[in-house]
Amino acid sequence: MSKGYGTTVGRSSRRRILRLAGGGIAMAALGAGLTGCDDDLAAGGDGSTPPPGASTEDGRAPEDGRAPEPLWTKTTSAQTFGDNDELVAVDGVVIASGDPLAALDTASGDERWSLPDGAVPGAPLLLGDGTLYLASGTYDGNVIGYTPASGKETWRSHLGKEYRQPRPVAVDAEQVYVIAEILEADHSSRTNVIAALNSGTGKVVWKEQRDLGTQQNGVHAVVRGRYLVYTDFKKNLTVRDTATGRQVWTHKTTKTSYGPFAVHQDLVIVPQGQRLQAFALSDGSEKWSVETERYTSFREPSLVEDVLYIADSGRTLWAVEPGTGKKIWQSTALKDAGAQVPRQFVKAGGTLYGATGLDKQGGVHAFDAKTGALRWTFNDESGDYHAWLIATDGKRVFALHGKKLHALPA
Repeated sequence: MSKGYGTTVGRSSRRRILRLAGGGIAMAALGAGLTGCDDDLAAGGDGSTPPPGASTEDGRAPEDGRAPEPLWTKTTSAQTFGDNDELVAVDGVVIASGDPLAALDTASGDERWSLPDGAVPGAPLLLGDGTLYLASGTYDGNVIGYTPASGKETWRSHLGKEYRQPRPVAVDAEQVYVIAEILEADHSSRTNVIAALNSGTGKVVWKEQRDLGTQQNGVHAVVRGRYLVYTDFKKNLTVRDTATGRQVWTHKTTKTSYGPFAVHQDLVIVPQGQRLQAFALSDGSEKWSVETERYTSFREPSLVEDVLYIADSGRTLWAVEPGTGKKIWQSTALKDAGAQVPRQFVKAGGTLYGATGLDKQGGVHAFDAKTGALRWTFNDESGDYHAWLIATDGKRVFALHGKKLHALPA
């Protein structure tokens, strides 16, 4: 299973600072970036967000636009940094990255299984071919696969003693792709390696040393056919051959923060400030681009059911044809409501759900997927500074905010 994610642009957000800190970046970066936190707050505006209200019998929001009440709410062990792949719903369970790693029943919220030292904070929960792949929470160099419904271990691999803290970044039907530090004789590390592990045997298929100055943290990756695509903290967009590890091409995306992007068929789609650009996976040539208004920047894109959804800092929501860049619709509902910009999207039925960053005007927005009209916003009013994360099983939308996990009717 391959995933597409979006990119944060502009100055540092608090979400970015948390991810930097979680990835082991020097605390100096934290102090330097705090002045950028008002970007996320400014996106919220001064408007009011509809509070949760009573839901109707079929779970839909009442006619007055008030959000439905959660079907259940649980306190979790979540330790997240705002990455979209730190919350997953699969095979009847919903799992949030944390220690212990716990799987909750999607219908009741009851715990189905728990795994001490199950997840490394900031590392993704990767799903592929019915397996949940994790970096070992005991930091012993293992990458482990589990059955999501039961938590049973089904696969294990070790890159080698000369490497430290391998983290899976992507998975396809045949291979698990990891990035790890290369250890020096004094146990320090100045370089890192990207490698492919066979998802059947766990054996190393190939490994390639990355350029000096690159980092093993902050990598977002997607596999599409013969191509492995990833971004990193150094604002590189890189494509490698999945069979050999050979680098096909790389671009410096100077206006793009590290982070999520989207992949559709033979294109990789990356926000770069005011422009949204699509590059050919085969050679990096630009195939289309879209521009938003002056002084505004595109945020994180999500590819959902062959439609690219993306918001900009001016609080306009876009639906775009990913193959051509053609606009399907634009909505100013967020601006009209003074609501915060979403950074992650999922869809259930005819409703598009968007999760935002910081409170107080944040939360989970519900939009009409055909027009972008804002139906309601759910906010737990906790004031927690963590970004909202969402996932869906088609029947429910799961909203994680700090330690609180809410199940909303879809």
